[in-house]
Amino acid sequence: MPKLYRLHRAALYAAVFGMTLALVSKASAEEIIIGAATAQTGGLAPYDQPALAGLRMALDELNAKGGLGGKYTAKLIIKDTRSDTAQTATVAQELIDAGAKIMITPCDADPSISAGQLTQPLGIPTLTLCGSAPVLTAAVGDVMFGTYPADNVQATAVANFAIAEGKKKVYLLTSPDSTYTANLPEYFGKVFEKKGGAVVGRGTFTMGQPDFSAEITNIKSLADQPDLIMTAAYEPDFPAFIQQLRGAGVAVPVYGADAIGTPTVKGLGKLVDGVVYTAAGYAEPGSKLEAFNTAFAKYAGHAPESTYEVNGYEIGLILDQAVKTAGSDDPKAIRDAIAGLKDFDGITGKITYAGTDRMPLRPVALMRYEGGEGKHIQTMIPDAADVPAP
Repeated sequence: MPKLYRLHRAALYAAVFGMTLALVSKASAEEIIIGAATAQTGGLAPYDQPALAGLRMALDELNAKGGLGGKYTAKLIIKDTRSDTAQTATVAQELIDAGAKIMITPCDADPSISAGQLTQPLGIPTLTLCGSAPVLTAAVGDVMFGTYPADNVQATAVANFAIAEGKKKVYLLTSPDSTYTANLPEYFGKVFEKKGGAVVGRGTFTMGQPDFSAEITNIKSLADQPDLIMTAAYEPDFPAFIQQLRGAGVAVPVYGADAIGTPTVKGLGKLVDGVVYTAAGYAEPGSKLEAFNTAFAKYAGHAPESTYEVNGYEIGLILDQAVKTAGSDDPKAIRDAIAGLKDFDGITGKITYAGTDRMPLRPVALMRYEGGEGKHIQTMIPDAADVPAP
């Protein structure tokens, strides 16, 4: 999952919620230590911190009602990974040494895998805050769980929508620098071709580069011009790309995924009009998500900026149900209970782990920027038969 948008927002979250937090309830004599190896600083902080804020809200509420499963106080210990894979492993070990029975990892596959390699031999259930690479769970083992809609699920939803819109030819722009930027557009391409579309070109970029002129020249010189560009580029790359693309006079629609549903991209205004992206949900009037957004604003002092906040909150609800089902604080029993969840009523919709590879089956909201605002297109769960294998 993605790296950079508005580092000052990350600083705000860190200031509000602190570098190390402990949630202790007066209602319970027993506790479960939840270790959170998350980015307080660095490129992942703008994603980890909103999700962590949602998780903290859920645990505060649950502790006020007696704790996880109504019995165990959730004690949350947070350590800064600094958005670094090696540092993630270091702090994960520190959290294990502190007695963590549940581990929370960053919104990215690589650091989550590094933490999972430590928790797997110990049987500690491990949940990524919003990492979406479907290879994540297999790379670690049976303790690792995704929580956000997986890359191949998001890509399938976007590809199905592109076909429904009559798009026939796509140019895929990828980067080998992360599993998200490398694989998500390729998942899109597989579904797009299966549905009758054609991939007419591919290009690559280096994450963090400021210059996309070579790629844009390549796109403009294609004999068979695409009617769609698909990329999983995010900040700071996506803003640079879309600015240079439009500046070069290329008006081809651009589709992406969840990492561009951010205040920074929205702040580009009309420049991103027509850009399609995904989210974990959409706050329909009268919906549970609308109610959550109102409650979060009261809790945190500001409205949520994305669906990462509600995803973190839902992690808390999932843990509560798992502990309730397990009837104990035994990590293996909690792991088994998470793996068995089916049609769990979250805030954004039903969430299922049963029968999956521990990447949840859950709704995907399709969004499009119009007039500098994200407009809801539809919310869907793609047919499992359409979703390409990791």
